Amino acid sequence: MIENVSGFRFQVAGTRYGQRNAGLLQLEFLTLKVLLVADETWIQNEAMAALSDPDTVIRQVEDPRTVAQAAEEFNPDVVIVDLQVASMGGMAVARALREAEFAEDIPATSIVLLLDRKADEFLAARAAANAWVVKPFTPQQLRAAIDSALTSLAGGRSA
Repeated sequence: MIENVSGFRFQVAGTRYGQRNAGLLQLEFLTLKVLLVADETWIQNEAMAALSDPDTVIRQVEDPRTVAQAAEEFNPDVVIVDLQVASMGGMAVARALREAEFAEDIPATSIVLLLDRKADEFLAARAAANAWVVKPFTPQQLRAAIDSALTSLAGGRSA
């Protein structure tokens, strides 16, 4: 199955591929780069296990004050942020990333928030997250949220 997402990314059997040249679909392998912002060991372990794939590169950040700099250096496809990370909080981290995008310090980046409860979805939307998942999450739920965030970013944010 091939799903066209704004002419730049395609999904084939659950893996991200491709680019479009002169109207022709050319498949090439792409590595998924994930920036994980969490300071709780169990969240880090669950996310790492869910994303354990030789085609995924994960960089962890525990100090939310360094996320914009890490995003600038690492250039991730998606940033996964725990809502309850350190003193800054996931909502503030997401807003800081959006401000860095607006200032053109970093390219547009997909953001997935890890929420504590379903009622926090309002906060995720206010933080301009592309997608979110409630903790505890299954590997399938996290991967689905990442796919949704990448699709949202490719198609343009509605928030």
